[in-house]
Amino acid sequence: MSPIPGTPDPDADLLDAARAGDRDALDALLARHQETLYALCRRITGDPTDALDALQEAMIAIVRGLPRFDGRSKVSTWMHRVTTNRCLDEVRRRSRRSTDRLPDDTTTGGPPDRERPVDDRVADRTDVDAALAALAPEFRAPVVLRDLLGHDYAEIATLLDLPPGTVRSRIARGRAALARHLAGNQDTDPRRPIPEP
Repeated sequence: MSPIPGTPDPDADLLDAARAGDRDALDALLARHQETLYALCRRITGDPTDALDALQEAMIAIVRGLPRFDGRSKVSTWMHRVTTNRCLDEVRRRSRRSTDRLPDDTTTGGPPDRERPVDDRVADRTDVDAALAALAPEFRAPVVLRDLLGHDYAEIATLLDLPPGTVRSRIARGRAALARHLAGNQDTDPRRPIPEP
């Protein structure tokens, strides 16, 4: 999606300097977005280790792709697309790997006890993380991009290379599955029909 005319991209100066070989500008550009990109990775992969792997792959792809970035979207939108693709790659790799790991506290969808939050708001976020992790990646990614990162439907369609109608459908079905999970129903299959109001 093209940037709105007259709205400057806050990353444009850093991008130009990074493309010209300024290492400090590149580091500043990556640092500016690292926290948001990690949150995106964490929510799409559902696993902190996989999120770090996906983030590392995304950062490498972003650095390599800077010379080819065409400016048709904001830098942050392009970075989200690169990162989302790396997350989906990581989820696909994980599904192909054998899961011979010993069970640990993270298999329940929450953090290990030593990291378990005390604050209720953080506990609620853990519930949402567990619910998101239960969604299939094709539903999880659009929900995260819309509800957690605030992208509009057209941007998500561009980011995921999907028709806008498919994006809307996946978000609606993903939200319905999340609501069922958070209400205590473990059926998180987004393909289940959405009940009429």
